[in-house]
Amino acid sequence: MKKHIPNTLTLCNLICGCIAAYMALQPEPQYATAFYFIIGGAVFDFFDGFAARLLHVSSPLGKELDSLADDITFGMAPAAIVFAMLRQTVPAIVPEGHWATTALPFAAFLIAAFSALRLAKFNLDERQTTSFIGLPTPANALFWGALATAAHTHIATTPWAAWALLAGVVASSLILVAEVPMFALKFKHFGWKGNALRYTFLIVSAALIISFGLVAVALAVVLYVLLSLLTQHR
Repeated sequence: MKKHIPNTLTLCNLICGCIAAYMALQPEPQYATAFYFIIGGAVFDFFDGFAARLLHVSSPLGKELDSLADDITFGMAPAAIVFAMLRQTVPAIVPEGHWATTALPFAAFLIAAFSALRLAKFNLDERQTTSFIGLPTPANALFWGALATAAHTHIATTPWAAWALLAGVVASSLILVAEVPMFALKFKHFGWKGNALRYTFLIVSAALIISFGLVAVALAVVLYVLLSLLTQHR
């Protein structure tokens, strides 16, 4: 029985991702609900690995299933969120009735494609046991979910927002698979020495979230990338 617990948690992650994508693709996108389900998926994603290690039931099936679930929750769901925002903003940058009005929003699904590539690389890359190479897919998903939840009204009324979103899609897709070392929030011990970077990130992120609310989750992801680039931690 216990061998099924991690996979059940993984499937809960996948279901959260499906619901998040569905909420984002409503005629009136439910960005906050989508974001909360992405967060829920991230919680299940954490506990499925934790449960597998605790119960000593890790398996190749669980590893593959985890990647499939992650691409739904952290690839497809944020892509659906960006698609919804582009569908609202692209008409401001193209002539009425132009084919690009329909076509350009689909660029958002590059996020799902590059997330799948990122996850496949992670499964094969033996360098990523204590740190990451490229932006982790949950961080990318949380960035887009927080941005949409906190700022979609402002984004929808900004004339050049579609260009910024398209640039963001390209940038986030590339950084997912970039050969850039990113630190992991994995603690071998809880002392300051050796964990200074992690504690600094957590403290500053907490202060941002307390000060600015939901949008600070997106700011925290940007901070994570900047700290990783500045320290080039492996």
